[in-house]
Amino acid sequence: ISLDLEQYVKSNSTTRGYWKCIVLCCVGVRKLSSTSGSYPLVCIVGGGPAGFYTAQHLLKSHPDIHVDIYERLPIPFGLVRFGVAPDHPEVKNVINTFTQTAQHKHCCFFGNVNIGRDVSVKELQEAYHAVVLSYGAEANRRLGIPGEDLLGVYSAKDFVGWYNGVPCNKDLQPDLSSDTAVILGQGNVALDVARMLLSPLDILKKTDVTQPSLEALAASHVHKVLIVGRRGPLQMACTIKELREMVNLPGTKPDMVTAEFEGIAEALKELPRPRKRLTELLLKAAQGSAGSAQATRQWGFRFLRSPVEIRPSSDVTRTAGIRLAVNRLEGSGENAQAVPTGEVEDLQCGLVINSIGYRSLPIDATVPFDPHKAVIPNTVGRVEQVAGLYCSGWVKRGPTGVIATTMNDSFDTARALLQDIEAGLLKLSTKKLGSKAIVTLLEKRGVNSVSFLEWEKINAEEVKRGGRAGKPREKLLDVEEMIKIAKT
Repeated sequence: ISLDLEQYVKSNSTTRGYWKCIVLCCVGVRKLSSTSGSYPLVCIVGGGPAGFYTAQHLLKSHPDIHVDIYERLPIPFGLVRFGVAPDHPEVKNVINTFTQTAQHKHCCFFGNVNIGRDVSVKELQEAYHAVVLSYGAEANRRLGIPGEDLLGVYSAKDFVGWYNGVPCNKDLQPDLSSDTAVILGQGNVALDVARMLLSPLDILKKTDVTQPSLEALAASHVHKVLIVGRRGPLQMACTIKELREMVNLPGTKPDMVTAEFEGIAEALKELPRPRKRLTELLLKAAQGSAGSAQATRQWGFRFLRSPVEIRPSSDVTRTAGIRLAVNRLEGSGENAQAVPTGEVEDLQCGLVINSIGYRSLPIDATVPFDPHKAVIPNTVGRVEQVAGLYCSGWVKRGPTGVIATTMNDSFDTARALLQDIEAGLLKLSTKKLGSKAIVTLLEKRGVNSVSFLEWEKINAEEVKRGGRAGKPREKLLDVEEMIKIAKT
């Protein structure tokens, strides 16, 4: 093209000739790009760990790929920001890696865009060669028992969202006026909640816990937390790190039922090493060798118990206690099943927190969804029967595992997508407009999207406000305020 233009310039030295040269140059470059094929345009729905890990692997593995991340909130990072306990700042360091991904020259972030409401999945498919659904699990798993909707009963998801600054949970105002709280479930989230309820205020003041929840926890009357599980000590779902933090929590001591540990010591030698270490620490706590005699707060596990009813107060408006079915185990090890014995046990409490898990929701009628498993049916991240559509994270496998689990899962999905590009299954020859098409739709629909650069303005404001109070940050809780700061 350049040689042809050079000859043309020599033979057309008029102004008209120069303009014609520019036109020819544009046509030539356009022709060159169209014949060489299009670079892959991929969009990811969900700006949490699954979305960012998927984007990270795609961008590192393919030099020409372009990735756009769409997030419902104006702020990125999902459960790293909203799910990790405030006193675990080291876990949030992964945000530095996600920031590098968002700042990659081939990556764009669009916050405050609700896929399924502002833009349909079908519209994304028309704009991109591939769409990856990584929007997580935003619904609670309900208990399905009488009294579940009484005042004083909360899901762990909402309770964690309240002290971690999820905008939709900022007005939760949990009732912390009773002495005893019962947490249903024995995973890491349950222990996070227990630790937040019992932690000394001096510890919490140095974290990014929101100011309204900090004030509520300072006024809390909760001094005892019981963590209830339907199976036994050998099936407890938390990790040793979380248990150790409970054992070492200042100002607290364990409160266990010795009878629930019969035969556990004898079973230790048959256990895999991680489970053995966890159980040894649990036994040590149960035997009373941990904790301070001067402790004013207590925590403890209750095993082989399942909730059957939240018992109401005399005016039938709020929680006064919980009735638990007493279970026995059939089988052994991780596969042991809890079977009701017919006996029940009543506990008095004014606060019940349901920590039995989360559920993903269908995002769009055009996307396959398994309502029983609450996941998108897929094979290694490829959505069944829909070419060019993928999923990663909790919506792919269910709400299990830690952040490292999500990383590996997301890398698997990214590899599947890259394999499909290599195999020619994504038809890169088809012209796609990517974010240009979506931004046009958003503008027509009055949606004010937030870029990553604009998020950094929100971030700076949070850090500034936190600095005044001696905290890492003070999270903004109002979406409209976030957008106002982002657009200033």
